[in-house]
Amino acid sequence: MTTAQTVETVSTPSSVPPPAHKPAGRRRFTGAALAAPFALLLLCTVLVPIGYAFYLSLYTDRLSGLGFDGYQQVFAGFGNYTDVLGDPAARESVSKVAGYALIHIPVMFGGALLIALLLNSATVRLRQLWSLAVFLPYAVPGVIAGLIWGYLYSPGIGPLDGILPFDPFGEAGVLPAIVNMATWQWMGYNVIIFYTALQTVPREVLEAARADGAGALRTALSIKIPMIRPTIFVALVFTTIGSLQLFTEPMVLRTFTGAVTSTWTPSLYIYDAAFIRNDYGRAAAASILLALASALLSALVMRLSSRRSR
Repeated sequence: MTTAQTVETVSTPSSVPPPAHKPAGRRRFTGAALAAPFALLLLCTVLVPIGYAFYLSLYTDRLSGLGFDGYQQVFAGFGNYTDVLGDPAARESVSKVAGYALIHIPVMFGGALLIALLLNSATVRLRQLWSLAVFLPYAVPGVIAGLIWGYLYSPGIGPLDGILPFDPFGEAGVLPAIVNMATWQWMGYNVIIFYTALQTVPREVLEAARADGAGALRTALSIKIPMIRPTIFVALVFTTIGSLQLFTEPMVLRTFTGAVTSTWTPSLYIYDAAFIRNDYGRAAAASILLALASALLSALVMRLSSRRSR
């Protein structure tokens, strides 16, 4: 056999064995095995607690009337939900947290974007040091940060006494005080997210913009921010959910001022119902309503994000 015939024989498709394919059942089993740990974690930490909370929300505790038997669970249907929706304290807590979100989200996002753009600029030196300094407040536990700010706000002993244009412990000033505490802690977290996203903007695009005569401000507004818009919207979803779940800052300030009541936010309302009044049905119903509100707002933000990205 000549060399040409040998090459032709080797290169013939019939001489190459077909690749082995795994059976469909085996592929499905492999996929299920890989997804099982996540599914188990989701079931134990999310689905089961939500199901149990929904079960509790359908019952209420009432006096049994049998002497020392105390309370018994009575099926209430959606009565706990109607009680929560009709409670003036619950509605007031929603209005407080809505006012908090309307101030906190624009201030925090505007400051985080500005600092991230400054860190991303070519004129800034010691970027790592500045990034660490901005991120440090996020590393402080929320309770510790609340106690620190409570001391800073305290009249007579706090260094901020008489400097702020509002009374941090007054009825009108406690909301800006809480916004300031939350913004101080969470701005650095979002700065790092935005700064990391800005690092992925192609340098060729930025160089083309500079070649066309675009300045730093025009480049930031027309190129950098639009290109990291998906990251901004994801951070907005998390910030919106976190705003609805506001708990630590007002809980700590309750020890400093009477302006923060036990039902100042929805999370405080749930805490008061569950652990102070032992009304677990009402607390579970309020938790389910808060989860639904968070899901609806998150879906709305993601919908707006998908429309803006087209």
